[in-house]
Amino acid sequence: MKVLFLPEVRDYFKELAEILYKKDYFGFQETAIQYAEDLFYDIADTLPSRVKKIAPTHFDRYGKDMFYAVFIKNKHTQWYVFFNIYIDNGETVYLGRYISNNHVIAQLL
Repeated sequence: MKVLFLPEVRDYFKELAEILYKKDYFGFQETAIQYAEDLFYDIADTLPSRVKKIAPTHFDRYGKDMFYAVFIKNKHTQWYVFFNIYIDNGETVYLGRYISNNHVIAQLL
């Protein structure tokens, strides 16, 4: 099994640290970078073992027939990763297509 991300999702992780720091969620830029990196690697390492749910049709703009999984980072923030599952040469591939958190999309789930 392997976990891949679309380029725009990878770009989001790069921007996330800057967003978190500029909006004062973290007092130090290094801490914001570490948070974004930890989230990325947590998803990359554990997505195949997470409980998956069928994504609501609202998210079809990011891909058809997707699933989503929840990643809880603290008592206030849950991250939602939307993905497809493919079989490529006998190997299961999880393709991350979109990521957001409960502060932005909870009302849509």
